[in-house]
Amino acid sequence: METTLRGVGVSHGVAIGEVRHMGTAVLEPPAKQITADEAEREQGRARKAVEAVSADLIARGQLAGGEAQHVLEAQAMIATDPELMADVDRRIAVGSTAERGVYDAFASYRDLLAGAGEYMAGRVADLDDVRNRIVARLLGVPMPGVPDSDEPYVLIARDLAPADTALLDPALVLGFVTEEGGPTSHSAILARALGVPAIVALPGAGEIAEGTVIAVDGSSGDLFVEPTAEKRAELEAAAAERKASLAASSGPGATSDGHKVPLLANVGGPADVPAAVEAGAEGVGLFRTEFLFLDDSKKAPSEEKQIESYRKVLEAFPEGRVVVRVLDAGADKPLDFLTPADEPNPALGVRGLRSLLDHPDVLRTQLTALAKAAEGLPVHLEVMAPMVADRIDAKAFAAACREAGLQAKFGAMVEIPSAALRARSILQEVEFLSLGTNDLAQYTFAADRQVGAVSRLQDPWQPALLDLIAMSADAAKAEGKSCGVCGEAASDPLLACVLTGLGVTSLSMGAASIPYVRATLAKYTLAQCERAAAAARAADSAEEARVAAQAVLSGE
Repeated sequence: METTLRGVGVSHGVAIGEVRHMGTAVLEPPAKQITADEAEREQGRARKAVEAVSADLIARGQLAGGEAQHVLEAQAMIATDPELMADVDRRIAVGSTAERGVYDAFASYRDLLAGAGEYMAGRVADLDDVRNRIVARLLGVPMPGVPDSDEPYVLIARDLAPADTALLDPALVLGFVTEEGGPTSHSAILARALGVPAIVALPGAGEIAEGTVIAVDGSSGDLFVEPTAEKRAELEAAAAERKASLAASSGPGATSDGHKVPLLANVGGPADVPAAVEAGAEGVGLFRTEFLFLDDSKKAPSEEKQIESYRKVLEAFPEGRVVVRVLDAGADKPLDFLTPADEPNPALGVRGLRSLLDHPDVLRTQLTALAKAAEGLPVHLEVMAPMVADRIDAKAFAAACREAGLQAKFGAMVEIPSAALRARSILQEVEFLSLGTNDLAQYTFAADRQVGAVSRLQDPWQPALLDLIAMSADAAKAEGKSCGVCGEAASDPLLACVLTGLGVTSLSMGAASIPYVRATLAKYTLAQCERAAAAARAADSAEEARVAAQAVLSGE
């Protein structure tokens, strides 16, 4: 009998197939005691296991490339964290085995992260995965992972670690469903990059029996258990129509009546550029630079290294627009040379622009490197600051850009509600706004974007979030300036129409989403998008907003 479950759709497409479950790790080692003369040997075993896991994560990243490589390299840094390893050594010195020392040290650090604010709590899943890999290696047991199967299947898991998601084979894994996670979790981001239909935050999915046929709609978030022949035909027809629409869509982003909406790509470095170019991106709306800094948490990369990385991205978009976000450190991206180690709540502390203003030499070097990287290129470079709270922040950033001799537009990210509320004031100092909807939702609703239990409040369709977006767009229009969206909200084709109707002037997303958004925008006029936006804002919940917008665009 067909039943329907609802989670959060995070990657477009339809997948129909039999369920296979991800192996669950039960890797708590026994609390066995060792003698003092065994401690040095056990410490050596622990170090070798850590080094092997770190190397494996880096190798997986190099195989996967793109966004996945950045995520896995950041995860490898967790494995070799000096403070964690010092704690492991201390525990072994007082009698723990290598595996028990690792397990307990990571458990202690896990508790700290879980209680250290929204952003840091979001790294718990990554930490657990690293711990399990190290302990499995020490115990000599295989790390539970993606099941072996000769036939294509739909994968169900409690959660998926980046190391597993990055190397999924789309030829075998038709789609996946997780009980935990959120729309901006690493698994969701990597699913979109792979083009695999996916649903997250669906409690109870793990209870679906192995071998059961299910249908996953990664756009709506609907999961159909034992779908009827009629339902399967309906989903397959919709998927075929969507595929045909994508094939017929090309060129710049625009509504059916010719209102231009540039479609840009979110990239983390040069490795992400080929996919963006292939998808027809009209430029880069968010160039995340922090992964360059995460290569060494002890010191900032040299000006020469930064110039080399930036120039590769700028050269890929001649005459195009490339928007670079300066280093967004702190919270889930702590750097030893930049961020305080003892903040009680890093997500609400010294992060983003606040860190850079406290370390002007780091900001100056980055801005100088950007200026030199753009020399002689026809690219339209724009540089923006993360976590701008008010006009004072915006003024300080603009002054730093001028002092560095940067010949580019200066902008501010709207990620804090105060920036949306006072957007017109901020625009007296900068030339454009870019809405980071992931963080803006997190701070608006006090809901960690990595925690599935509060995914309802992370839904970018929330009317309160749409109000803040509209407020920012209205302010930019009044000042004759631009206001784009670079958060994951832009990757939802239906929501992209609503954002356009709210007055947003450009949309930036993962490369895989660009064709979907382009094709959907081309179906509707600007007036239809504006009516859909008004209907969504008049709703009282995210689900009502989505239904209302869909009804307007469907002509119901």
